[in-house]
Amino acid sequence: MSKSTGSDDTRRSAGRKTRSEVLGEAYVAASDAKRSGFNADFLDFITEGAWGSVWSRPGLTRRERSMITIALLAAGGHFEEVAMHVRASANTGASPEDIKEALLHVAVYAGVPAANQAFKVAQQTLEEMGGDNKQGKQETRK
Repeated sequence: MSKSTGSDDTRRSAGRKTRSEVLGEAYVAASDAKRSGFNADFLDFITEGAWGSVWSRPGLTRRERSMITIALLAAGGHFEEVAMHVRASANTGASPEDIKEALLHVAVYAGVPAANQAFKVAQQTLEEMGGDNKQGKQETRK
């Protein structure tokens, strides 16, 4: 039996804090601005469940969670979310090298087509973030 993570209010508060730290306050504020009677229950669900119960647990680092999340999103074909979590890697400590390694696992365990698309999305996102992630010229050893 797993340990309770507290009340709904505690999970919601922890989730909001974690979500803001990982995705950025601007992203969360924009999401909150779109809150409606239709999506409020869903937003509470992901804030409490994903961010307050899972991302706020002590068992893994944010870097590790970031890599796992990117791999699972890629495996599921959720490429907009892959881009969002690649952007979040700036806050989690997952490096482009970490992301590459996670996506190589996707290729082996979930399929080359999913990894192929995820590599494209990740590279484009990293380039938009200002990283130099293009395959450059290799140094030749003499």
